[in-house]
Amino acid sequence: MQTNSDKSPTGVRFPSALAGVAVGIGGVGAALTLAGIDSPLRAPFTLLFLITAPASALGGALRGLDGAARAVLAGVGALALDLLVAQAMLASHMWSVRGGVVAVGAVSLVLFLSAGLLSVRQARARRRRHARSSPRTTSSPRTTSSLRATSSLRATSSQG
Repeated sequence: MQTNSDKSPTGVRFPSALAGVAVGIGGVGAALTLAGIDSPLRAPFTLLFLITAPASALGGALRGLDGAARAVLAGVGALALDLLVAQAMLASHMWSVRGGVVAVGAVSLVLFLSAGLLSVRQARARRRRHARSSPRTTSSPRTTSSLRATSSLRATSSQG
C-alpha cells in the first residue's frame, strides 16, 4: 500500500528516482570500462553498474511484491546473476572485464525487456477481461430500431 509519505510533492517516488540515478552513474562506469579510460572512478562506478543494472531489471519483474521484499530479492538476484556470468565466462576461458560488463548488460537488458513485455501483455489481458465482464449500458441505434420493430410486430399480431 502506498501512502502520501512515499511520494515527494511532485509525485516522484524516491526509491525509483534513486535507482535511476544509480543506474545512470553505473552506466558511466560501464562506459569508462568499455572505452578503456583509466580513472579513479572507473572501478566503483563499474561495480555500481554490475549491481544496479541486473537489480533494476529483476525489480521490474517482481512488481507484485512490496518495496522492501522487491529490493532484497532484486539485490540478491543481481549478485547471483553476476556470479553466474563470471563463472560461465571463466569456465569457457573467455573472461575479461569488458566482456563481463557487456554480458551483464546484455542479460540485464533482456530481463528488463521481457519484464516490460510481460507487463504489457498482462495489462492487455486485464483490459480484455474487464471489457467482457462489464455490462453494456448503451445500445447501438441499429439494435434500438430492431427492438422497436420487433415490439411493433408483436403488438399488431396480438391485436389481429
